[in-house]
Parts: sequence; C-alpha cells; structure tokens
Amino acid sequence: MARDVVKIAQDAVFLNIPYDERFRILYLAYIAGLVHLGLEPRVTLSIPSGKRRLGKISELIESCRYSIHDLSWVGLDRNPPYPTPRFNMPFELGLAVEWQRLNPARYIWFAFEKKSYRLQKSLSDLNGSDPQIHQGTASGVMRELRNIFKRTRNQPTVPEMMSTFHTITRRYPSILARAGATSVFEARIFDDLCYEARGAALSADLLKKSAAPDR
Repeated sequence: MARDVVKIAQDAVFLNIPYDERFRILYLAYIAGLVHLGLEPRVTLSIPSGKRRLGKISELIESCRYSIHDLSWVGLDRNPPYPTPRFNMPFELGLAVEWQRLNPARYIWFAFEKKSYRLQKSLSDLNGSDPQIHQGTASGVMRELRNIFKRTRNQPTVPEMMSTFHTITRRYPSILARAGATSVFEARIFDDLCYEARGAALSADLLKKSAAPDR
C-alpha cells in the first residue's frame, strides 16, 4: 500500500546531526540560528526505534522544505563490541538526495562540514556539491546559515543570531533541571530549546526595531 502524500511545511528544516555531547555547542547553534531566521528545525529525537523508524525518518524529511546534513563528525565510534564508523548521517543524506532528485522544485538539501575539502574525500560522490564550511564554531554555523537562507527583509546579522545562541546556552542547564533530564538530546528538551530561542529572537527583533531611527 502506498504511503499518504506528506504535506510540506515551507519553513521546516530537517536537521541531520550527531547526537553526541561533544557536538552540543553546534547543536545549540543550529537551533538558535534557524529559529532566529524564522525557520522551524525538525529532528529525529521523537522517532522511536523499531521497524517503522526508517519510514518515519523518510516522512520527516519529506515534510520539510529544506534539510541540513552536518557531516563534520568524521571518526570511529569506539564503544564495544567493535570500533566502527557511524553511517546514519550519510545514509539520511542519501535519502534527502534522492528525495530532491524526485522533487527538485519542492526540496533543497545542504551539507555542512568543519574542514574544507574533507567531504570530497569522505564522500566523493558529492563532488560538485560544495558544502558549507563552519570551522567547527557556533559563529561559523550562523554565518553559513545566513548565507544559504537569505531573507529579503529583516535579515538578522551574525551577532544578533549569536545573541540568541548565548541566551539558550545560558538557559539550557535550567531547562534540563526542570525536566529532570541529563542530556540536551531529548525530544522534550529540543522543544523547550526551540521555545526559548523563539523568545530570544523575538526580543532581539523588538529591540532592533525600537532602536531604529524614525523615517
């Protein structure tokens, strides 16, 4: 039986990143930057494991107008029983590439990396598709998000986006404490971070408008 057609949210961005504490700063940066740009980040955290997980991930990708795939976390997972690379992120990028091939007018994907030219080595099939290079910094993430999502009006600056990032960075420990959570990589925490980022971005926009000279 064919799946129902998934409705596309024009401001939604599927965010394909590693759920690793060492990636926390960039995770918060993506949330803050996308929200400040007026976009809605979506992640797989709320999708349960099981035989339907792959179908749910595909539906999530197909429900978004855009996707971002951060492939900067190159390395081996050294947990037992064997040191192995993690293939989930490039696999999900493959799903996105195929979805765009089938729907070129409805979907756009972007690859992000930490170092120039490394993606050409680790995933040479993407040669010809230039990744966004963020140098592994929050400000680099903001810069590259701003480059790919150009708004015709009220385009935020990198410092304004960083202000939202600093706000949720300060607040995330209390968000975890209220939820009794130990990791930012939980579905409820993700929702709370997006809520805090929206409030911070709105406050920054109101302050910017109040400071603008009357015309």
